[in-house]
Amino acid sequence: MNKLQAMEVFVQVVDTGSFTRAAEMLNMPKASVSTLVQALETALAAKLLHRTTRLVTVTSDGAAYYERCIRILSDVRDAEESLSRTRLNPSGRLRVDSPTGLSSEILIPALPGFFERYPDITLELGSTDRTVDLIEEGVDCAVRGGPLLDPGLIARRVGVITFVTAAAPAYLARHGTPTHPNDLLKHRCVNYFSARNGKVSDWDFNRDGERIEIPLPGSIALNDSNAYVTAGLAGLGIIQMTDYLLLRHVQEGRMVQLLPEWSSDPLPVHVVYPQNRHLSAKVRVFVEWVSELFANHPQMRLGARPGFAEQAQAA
Repeated sequence: MNKLQAMEVFVQVVDTGSFTRAAEMLNMPKASVSTLVQALETALAAKLLHRTTRLVTVTSDGAAYYERCIRILSDVRDAEESLSRTRLNPSGRLRVDSPTGLSSEILIPALPGFFERYPDITLELGSTDRTVDLIEEGVDCAVRGGPLLDPGLIARRVGVITFVTAAAPAYLARHGTPTHPNDLLKHRCVNYFSARNGKVSDWDFNRDGERIEIPLPGSIALNDSNAYVTAGLAGLGIIQMTDYLLLRHVQEGRMVQLLPEWSSDPLPVHVVYPQNRHLSAKVRVFVEWVSELFANHPQMRLGARPGFAEQAQAA
């Protein structure tokens, strides 16, 4: 039995709670995963997992052994990297998750530069507005906007997202242009609902210390940012979406910014990864690359940056 491989398999089974999912993540036959765990238990003369037809849970001995395995595997990877060129030339598969709009508009256009630096990394970029479970789904790290809800993740703040209210010219020609947030109650608005809990988001507006937060009427709600913008372009109603997704449409006249003197609550952007995982070289360089990318992006960087109107006029 390869003891290190058995440890890696055991850790993956604990993380996913399933022999089947562990086998999928490790690209191994399920039978091999089961055999390695059984061999490990035999060698240790200890039961590590409780198995039922529907659930796999860790025993008290297994929980203690799991923590030791995490440290041992981390030390082994550190030793391997210190004696190789991996730190300078990271390689291998890297699984990342990012919201759809941020992937299409910010990350993917910049990826040629990433691959010029790190040609030996194979990137698997999942794009979804759903909050994925990094451990269960085998994701190395994720770019996320909004408050941090999982205390089991380490987060590095890399940017901020701001929002703009806008509508298609055709919609405004039919229904008129609102001059105050309360006017939106008389309009058709495109709502956004959370893929995590199904809740439709309220709209918020701030100006000179005044704050308005209201649910708005609409005949459609979406949970994908690209589809949401498309609904606005189609004239289905007024939308409130991230400035980086709306900028080029405003610059090219397909959308019109509304209520420019009002601002909406910004959202922080973090890169997150599991705290019980060794931060491999490929994850480390991706985190640094994203941080650098956002620091140099006029719509994502932290701190002072040009307003949306100034950016739209700069086309």
